[in-house]
Amino acid sequence: MIQNCKICGVKDPQILDYIINHNYPPKMIGFICNWPKSKRFVNHEDLKQLLNVDKKQSKFVAVLVNPNNDILEKIKDLPFDYYQIYDCEPNQIKKIRDKYKIKIISVITISSKEDVEKYKKYEDLSELILFDSKGYHQSIAFDHTHLENIETKLPVMIAGDIKIEDLKNFKNKNFYIDISGGLETEGVKDINKIDKFLNSVHNISS
Repeated sequence: MIQNCKICGVKDPQILDYIINHNYPPKMIGFICNWPKSKRFVNHEDLKQLLNVDKKQSKFVAVLVNPNNDILEKIKDLPFDYYQIYDCEPNQIKKIRDKYKIKIISVITISSKEDVEKYKKYEDLSELILFDSKGYHQSIAFDHTHLENIETKLPVMIAGDIKIEDLKNFKNKNFYIDISGGLETEGVKDINKIDKFLNSVHNISS
């Protein structure tokens, strides 16, 4: 069954407050920290204000694409529980993990079945493996059947343009669900969709 979920790309304080205080809050909430190409990007000053809240039951995730020292130093004192890292080799991940003593979500981007096997290089460096498309901010899907034969000791999270109506396809899978664009209307997070999603995940996973 679905383990839990992550809502990604939050940038509005009212939306964040709604998610945190929902009856069935997500396990994780993600914030785009260094990818300005994304409409969900939050600049550093706004991020500091946004995260100045009681996160209650949810964990905060910094979403980072090949982060440099500048952004890592800027966010090191913010209340993040995980760094979700794209486009880094294992040696880079190890350096970040060792220096900042932070839990790591390593992202494997998928365009073909062969890409899936890359996760094995990151197992010993990560608390969780996320499989996503190569679309980044563009909410592009990939074939989730590529993940059917994964054998890993780590929790697995899946992303890639997942919609609320797709949840039924994962009810017998031992995955975390990562969703962003599927909770938006005209590019903006939609409270009604968030509510429906969180209730649906609760009903499937309980």
